[in-house]
Amino acid sequence: MTMNSLDKDVRLAVEAAQDKQALDICVLNLRGSAAFADYFLLCSASSAPQMQAISDAVEERLHQNGRRVAHREGRGGAEWMLLDYGFLIVHIFSERARMYYDLERLWRNAERIEVNTNEAHGAGHGGATRSTSPSRGGSHTEPEGNAAR
Repeated sequence: MTMNSLDKDVRLAVEAAQDKQALDICVLNLRGSAAFADYFLLCSASSAPQMQAISDAVEERLHQNGRRVAHREGRGGAEWMLLDYGFLIVHIFSERARMYYDLERLWRNAERIEVNTNEAHGAGHGGATRSTSPSRGGSHTEPEGNAAR
């Protein structure tokens, strides 16, 4: 799966995070894994103000596209912020919290779509991507498992 084949709202959220210089952006495709959401968008920030800026940008971009956040967690100085759109959950971490919680490991069976934040994103492109799927011979060697199971 590539960024271009993702739901438009997921692409818009990625672009908003890119606009605020989010670090290590990736999307986990959770469809088919009996998860409570179709996608996780994971990214990191180097400071609390940057985390807030990313959160505000994602929320504003999706609001402009008719999507309203159902629930938010972690305002004001938190190390992990969450925007819940039902089908999409946006996780914005401090670099330390991302390493500690390691959601990529917990959801290692999900297809991972990496977003290259070094490349400019044009209309509908969202930068370069690399998709890794353990079920199709990805580089994951850990035992199978999932946080929801």
